[in-house]
Amino acid sequence: MKSSSGQSRPDLPVPPNRGKFQSDTERLSADVGGLEASLLQMVSDHQYASLKLRENSEKAKKDAIQKAVRVSDLLVDTVNGGVQESFVNQKLIELEIRALATTIARFTKQTDQWLAATHALNTAVKEIGDFENWIKTIDFDCKSITTAIHNIYQD
Repeated sequence: MKSSSGQSRPDLPVPPNRGKFQSDTERLSADVGGLEASLLQMVSDHQYASLKLRENSEKAKKDAIQKAVRVSDLLVDTVNGGVQESFVNQKLIELEIRALATTIARFTKQTDQWLAATHALNTAVKEIGDFENWIKTIDFDCKSITTAIHNIYQD
């Protein structure tokens, strides 16, 4: 008889009888050989299925990693896009602030000039008012003198 490894086993005696017993032995050997072939086929099928399963698992793993990387890239792009937009907006705001500061400085200088001009105008008006009062006083004095001289010549 042969073992499952295919080698004959010396510890089992070979029957001396070759009649009906021989054909039963042959049938048993054929059954054992068929069983061994079936087991080998099952092992082979299992190894093939395991290999296919492992290949499918690796393919699914690689696909999942690629998709995770893509999602990660999209998330980073989305976040960076918002950050970049905020950065651009910040720069625009800073430029606007500088422009407004320049405009405020120009308006402050202009306001100071207007204040100086109105102060000078007020001073001139006061002087005109003072001059007008002086003229009225002189006019009154001249009229008084004229009246006094007129009264002196009439008397």
